[in-house]
Amino acid sequence: MYKNKKAEEIEEMFDSISKEYDCLNRIITFGTDAKNKEEIGRIVKEKSPTKILDIATGTADIPINLSKIKNCKITGVDISKKMIAIGRKKIKSKNLFKKITLEIGNAERLKYDSNYFDIVTIGFGVRNFRYLDKCLREAHRVLKHPGYLIIYETSLPKNVIIRFFYLIISSFFIPFIGLLFSKNPSAYFYLQLSSKVFPSGKGFLKILSRVGFCDFEIREKLFGSLSIYIAKKALV
Repeated sequence: MYKNKKAEEIEEMFDSISKEYDCLNRIITFGTDAKNKEEIGRIVKEKSPTKILDIATGTADIPINLSKIKNCKITGVDISKKMIAIGRKKIKSKNLFKKITLEIGNAERLKYDSNYFDIVTIGFGVRNFRYLDKCLREAHRVLKHPGYLIIYETSLPKNVIIRFFYLIISSFFIPFIGLLFSKNPSAYFYLQLSSKVFPSGKGFLKILSRVGFCDFEIREKLFGSLSIYIAKKALV
């Protein structure tokens, strides 16, 4: 599989936090993570897909949620072998192996055919892509037209006061949680920093437009600190 140095570093980091990842995700999002992923499931269901790709699938939370959709096959891809291993155990325990397939892969070079999937989802992944445009173009390539890209990611609140408190809380809370519960606290310092520098909101929509998406919708969650982006594949 194609890798670069940054990809290897990200793989090692997520391997190191794979066991506590699900639990700490819920703590860091103040318990809203499961509810938000259920909303993603409802959005996807409305599109009546038959083939879905979940990029940066982690431990397969999103594919498992999407498995409720009838007549649909879901593929999850992630660079972290240990994340995928945990995801496969969860899928086996829920007897979902006929609906969900998990594979090791890099978002920069997806192995799937062009115009293949009805929906592509990415949860807490895009801010870790070294070449954001390249990865989003790959998502665009594998989508059918008109297919939809749905992204769940951290964001900076628009409200100045809320943003001020968000920056204070995230600067201390996320690293503190990492120090308390993780064997690799530095990973949570990285995740907190990547949340700050990620071009969320309208800035991210400009990037999506540049790589070939249109008809955007942003659903803000947790006072604007999380966002669900919905975008349609445009013909380019």
